[in-house]
Amino acid sequence: MSGMIGTTGRTTRSRVLAAGALGGAVLLVGAGCAWDGLNSLPLPGAQGNGEGAYEVTIEMPNVTTITRNSPVRVNDVNVGSIAAMRVEDYTAIVTVSLNEDVRLPANAYAKIGQTSLLGSQHLELFPPPDGNAEGTLAAGDVIPIERAGVYPTTEQTLSALSVVLTDGGLAQFETISQELNTALDGRQLDAKEVITQLETTVGGLDDQRADIVAAMEGLDRLARQIDEQNDTLARALAQMPEAVGLINDQKQELTTALVSLGDFGNKANQIIDAGGGQNLAANLRDLTPVLEGLANSGRDLTRVMSSLITFPFPQAGIDNFLRGDYANLYIHADLTNPRLEETFLLGTEFGNRMAGLEGYVGLAPGSAVSPDPFSLDVPRPDPDAENPPAGEQPADGPADDTGGPATPTEEAPR
Repeated sequence: MSGMIGTTGRTTRSRVLAAGALGGAVLLVGAGCAWDGLNSLPLPGAQGNGEGAYEVTIEMPNVTTITRNSPVRVNDVNVGSIAAMRVEDYTAIVTVSLNEDVRLPANAYAKIGQTSLLGSQHLELFPPPDGNAEGTLAAGDVIPIERAGVYPTTEQTLSALSVVLTDGGLAQFETISQELNTALDGRQLDAKEVITQLETTVGGLDDQRADIVAAMEGLDRLARQIDEQNDTLARALAQMPEAVGLINDQKQELTTALVSLGDFGNKANQIIDAGGGQNLAANLRDLTPVLEGLANSGRDLTRVMSSLITFPFPQAGIDNFLRGDYANLYIHADLTNPRLEETFLLGTEFGNRMAGLEGYVGLAPGSAVSPDPFSLDVPRPDPDAENPPAGEQPADGPADDTGGPATPTEEAPR
């Protein structure tokens, strides 16, 4: 019996080993002849493997210790799992598979976080922190590395805390506290006043923040302009000693000029005081309308003055008929009585009287004035009539054409 039992046990163990080898071969064939552990195979019951699931690619700067089949969460709820990971140009490319009912904006963010203190991790998806959601995340979309990151891990937190506790200066806190107590002992009111004044100063600076920024921008513009004028400034500084020397040489003249200017101001004040400041102000006010009228005349005054100055050739049209630099004008003025009577005094009573006077002067005996040879109306004297008989001359006037005295209503011949 013992031999039979032994033979049967060996046969059963051989069959188990053969079945295990066959199962392993089937698994290798199903995995594409590659074996990366159990996480290289989709785990049954994992989220994101059901019907209607879609995949999204995420560019991660660092995947830490996350693996395939790690959960993908939204608001601490598992909504998918990591389907694949690879590396391209020093960037981790993570492909996640999400359930059909997962709805996220197209500009969603992704971060790797710590699920528990024991070290398990997950990938978290969330909308933009600023609240500006755009579109809808769909199959085949890519979340770029600018919207991906990693939360601090437990190891990183403990490491930072160890640096603070050992070399971070915590041991000096007690010394700092003691020195502060020593410095403020008995000066609490003064310290409070200083803090109050400091608060007022900071508040004032905050209220004038826009002015301070504008002043700084102005200084920046000034600095740029000065930088652009470096050559000019260098030349000016090089010439400055010579200019200062000239001013120093003319110091006495400048002093005299300033003193004379002061004397002139005193004299002007004396004149104003002597004439009465009110009268001067009134005269200036009265002069204002005159100056305004003169200004309002505009071009009319200049045109009139131009015509008067250039008489008899008006400046407005002289260029149309005169070619050259100058022109000669010869005037023959005839101011004799007949000519005046025929021209300027024509038809006037004064002209008639001047013409008659000339006739009488020309006919007077022994007159030194000879009659105008150009006049046709002046009668010639008769030699026989120089001494007419006494009875033939009427006493009240010259005789008429018939020899009798002229009637009072008739006008004396001219």
